[in-house]
Amino acid sequence: MVLNVLIVDDSPFFQRVLSDIINDHDQLQVVGVANNGNEAIEQVANLKPDLVTMDYEMPMMDGVTAVRTIMSKNPLPILMLSSMTFSGAKITIDALEAGAADFMTKNFAEISGKGAAIKKRLYNTLLALGRSALLSKRQRPTTANISNRKAELPNNASAEASTASHIRNSLSKPAQKNTHQTPQSQATTTVSKTNQIFETSEKPKLIVIGASTGGPAAITEVLKRLPASFKYPIMIVQHMPQNFTLAFSNRLNNQCNITVKEAQDGDRLIAGQALVAPGGKQMILDKTDNRRVRIIDSTKEVNYKPCVDISFASISNAYSKDVLAIILTGMGSDGCDGARLLKQQRATVWTQTEDSCVVYGMPMAIDRANLSNASLTLDKIAYHLTSL
Repeated sequence: MVLNVLIVDDSPFFQRVLSDIINDHDQLQVVGVANNGNEAIEQVANLKPDLVTMDYEMPMMDGVTAVRTIMSKNPLPILMLSSMTFSGAKITIDALEAGAADFMTKNFAEISGKGAAIKKRLYNTLLALGRSALLSKRQRPTTANISNRKAELPNNASAEASTASHIRNSLSKPAQKNTHQTPQSQATTTVSKTNQIFETSEKPKLIVIGASTGGPAAITEVLKRLPASFKYPIMIVQHMPQNFTLAFSNRLNNQCNITVKEAQDGDRLIAGQALVAPGGKQMILDKTDNRRVRIIDSTKEVNYKPCVDISFASISNAYSKDVLAIILTGMGSDGCDGARLLKQQRATVWTQTEDSCVVYGMPMAIDRANLSNASLTLDKIAYHLTSL
């Protein structure tokens, strides 16, 4: 099935280049072009596309206002194209909050050159967003059919292999065979009593959250519900480039009762504070002091910077069963290898429910591997966290 795409941008050059790239893929086609937010609203209503790519700085009506209006009238996946500047990052966070599904950094030189990497990421992102939206319009598959869905997501095998290799090299002890098997029916059912969704009867000492596509809005919804008296430290690994994580953490800090900041090397884990892994880096625990985080450069082989698997791996060595790991919406399977290491130490793992995800990729990988103690909606995740 071909996905119809509407391009919204005030640059005729960028419209032409982006149209050529999208139309080169046999599962994507451009059905219209809009020059500003007003035209975008009209085109969405008239053409009924499956996806929209949205610039944010345009005459007549900006992209953020257009996203907010479209999502209130004719909701559909919108991919923001954003500059790498800090100002661009703040506006992008506004757009994600308004309902945009994901974003890509807008580099005219790279896109006009039609580099293979940028084209591959654009294709993977549009296909994942489009297929997830189409699935949400249909009846959700039964648990027995979830295993057949893997082929519908972009292939991230190379990224997974490099990440797994990095994790294996970072571990101080050999991996053990995972003997934990959570029945799928249990993993997809919201449980009423808090202690039934934890691996052990002991309360966790650290909470770590991993997310990608759709993650900023999901993380915001969870953290905004936590009280100022929340007694646990939180580590957040959201796939974002440099500058964007600083804007994201500042926004969260202004919106939440707890303290949120972009992590710096040597920061301590403090009750009621969330540390956001900085874009372009990796956040791990200090080997000599597990109450401090280290911010390190990433190897070229690792696709995600920051990477959930790498953070989970470092945490599994230090906190074992005293960890609550939460995997939210996201494309790909980052976090699955790390979750397996955590489960070997009897940690608790939660996943976001399929029907509440923007893209059911990362949670699906955990669910299919039978590593999740419970699959929960965002409000239930916040409820159980507050219940601690």
